[in-house]
Amino acid sequence: MDNMVFMGLLGSLGAGLMTGVGALPVLFGRTISRATSDLLLGFAAGVMISASFFSLILPGLDAAEALYGTAFLASLQAAIGVILGAGAVWWLNEALPHEHFITGPEGADPGAMPRIWLFIIAITIHNFPEGMAVGIGFGGGDVAKGLSLATGIGLQNAPEGLAVAVALRGQGIAACKSLLVALLTGLVEPVGGLVGAAAVTVSEYVLPLGLTFAAGAMLYIISHEIIPETHRHGHQTRATSGLIFGLVLMMILDVTLG
Repeated sequence: MDNMVFMGLLGSLGAGLMTGVGALPVLFGRTISRATSDLLLGFAAGVMISASFFSLILPGLDAAEALYGTAFLASLQAAIGVILGAGAVWWLNEALPHEHFITGPEGADPGAMPRIWLFIIAITIHNFPEGMAVGIGFGGGDVAKGLSLATGIGLQNAPEGLAVAVALRGQGIAACKSLLVALLTGLVEPVGGLVGAAAVTVSEYVLPLGLTFAAGAMLYIISHEIIPETHRHGHQTRATSGLIFGLVLMMILDVTLG
């Protein structure tokens, strides 16, 4: 296995495991308030927004300009990548039966599928593009960029994992099983990481498209899922504070590590 592909796999695995780390408090009977949950999810959204621009779109623009020689063609390819990434997640949302903690069932008719699997599919749709982003970061040959992405995605996975586990506990699911489900939803990230890292090593022309594709996928998730859910219970100020803090923290990480 190519060195960068292997590092992409390891980096996305580390980020994915943070969902389980974040969910650990449920084993000790700890719960969090709705306001705290919205704050943490806002933080996750801020990290993802910052990573989308500083770690994915801007490097994608630089890589495309180096290949095509003009800023216009670079921006055009970036736009195509963002649209394709957002469209891919939209298609998954429409095609796969899943259920969100607040808005309920979406996508295809879930039929008799157990409710816990609907939750798992929903979070899996979210996590796969995040793993791809980390893998693409390493696969492009920039270890610092990959490390920055893995750190940022891992940081936002911890509160997401806790939110998943707490929500499952609220559905009457045992603490150990809730922790396991949260962990498993994060373990789709190394699959995405492997796909992303392998794809960008095939051709240098894949790198800018892959970076902006991952950004588009994450931006769709932020706008369609995370932010609306943090604003449904009157905790907009907390959620926005968390978002700003997450964005600034990820920006500092990207500048420092990248």
